[in-house]
Amino acid sequence: MTTSFKAAIRAAAVSAAVLFAVSPAAAEVSGKLVLYTSQPNADAQQTVDAFTAKHPGVEVEWVRDGTTKIMAKLRAELTAGNPQPDVLLIADMVTMEGLRQEGRLMAHETADVSAYDPALMDAEKTYFSTKLITTGIVYNTSAEMVPTSYADLLKPEARGRIAMPSPLTSGAATIHMAAITAHPDLGWAYYEGLADQGANPQGGNGGTYRAVAGGEKLYGFVVDFLPIRGAADGAPVAFVFPEEGVSAVTEPVAILSTARNPDAAKAFVDFLLSAEGQQLAADQGYLPAHPDIAPPAGFPARDTIKLLDFNPAKALENDVADKMKFEEIFGG
Repeated sequence: MTTSFKAAIRAAAVSAAVLFAVSPAAAEVSGKLVLYTSQPNADAQQTVDAFTAKHPGVEVEWVRDGTTKIMAKLRAELTAGNPQPDVLLIADMVTMEGLRQEGRLMAHETADVSAYDPALMDAEKTYFSTKLITTGIVYNTSAEMVPTSYADLLKPEARGRIAMPSPLTSGAATIHMAAITAHPDLGWAYYEGLADQGANPQGGNGGTYRAVAGGEKLYGFVVDFLPIRGAADGAPVAFVFPEEGVSAVTEPVAILSTARNPDAAKAFVDFLLSAEGQQLAADQGYLPAHPDIAPPAGFPARDTIKLLDFNPAKALENDVADKMKFEEIFGG
C-alpha cells in the first residue's frame, strides 16, 4: 500500500468521523413526530408539508386547537402520565415559561439563535420564538385624529370610540397588558385612562377589528395582521406601530422533556428557525422573528419596529394579580 493511498484512507476516515459527529437534528431523521399547535389549520398544514419535504423520513401527526384548549389537553395527558406530543408550537412565551419552570421542556443546546434578538429566546434554549404577531393601534380611516402613540387614545377625540380585546379572553391582550403596565410612561395609569375614556374590553381581537372596520368604534388595540390584511382588501382601516413600541405574541416552539422522537423534534425546531422556515412565516403573512427576513406586504421594515420590553417569567408570576387589577379597573 503506497503512502499516498494510506493518506487517502486516513483522510476518508476523518471525513467519515466528522460526518457522523454532527448533531442528530442535522443528520437525517425519521419516524413519527407528534405536534400540538395553535396555528390556524392552513398554516399548520403548510408548516408540516414544508418540514416533511425537507425531512421525508418523518411522519408528522398534528393536533390543532387554541392554546388554552391545547394546554388543557396536554395537562390531562400529563396527569394521566401519558403525554403525547413531541413538540409544542403555541401562541405565547408565558405558557412556555410555565412549562419550563415545571421542568416539562427539553433544552435544544445546538439550536442556532445567533441572528435573533435574545429577548425573544429562552436563555436556557427550551423554547424559541418563531414569529412576531404584534399588538398596536387600529383606526378607522374616517377618523379625524390619526394616532401615533398610545397616549393619543387618551385625547378627547377618542372618548367613547375605543374598542379593545380583554386579557380575560385573549392571550395576545394578556401579553399586551403585561407589556403596557410594565412601561414606565404608561403603567396601570394608562388602563385607568382608557376606562375613563369609556373603553369596554370584551372578547378577542376579531371583535375589536370588526367594531373598528365597521365604524362602530374608531380606534382599538388589535393584532397586526387583521387590519393589514383588511386594508389590502379595501377595508377602511389602518394599523399603527406606536412610537412607544408594540407587544408581541411570538408563537414559540418547544420540545417536551417526554418527547419520544427528540431527534425529529430538534430538526423541526431547526427548520422553523432557519431562513427557509422564517420565509415560510413571511409567506403566510406574518412578521418573521428573524431580523434578516423581509416582512410581508403591508408591514414596515423590520428594523423600524420597536418592541415593548417583556419579561415572560415576571408576566407569569403576576398573571392572576394583573387580571384581577384589570377587572377592578374596568368593572369586571
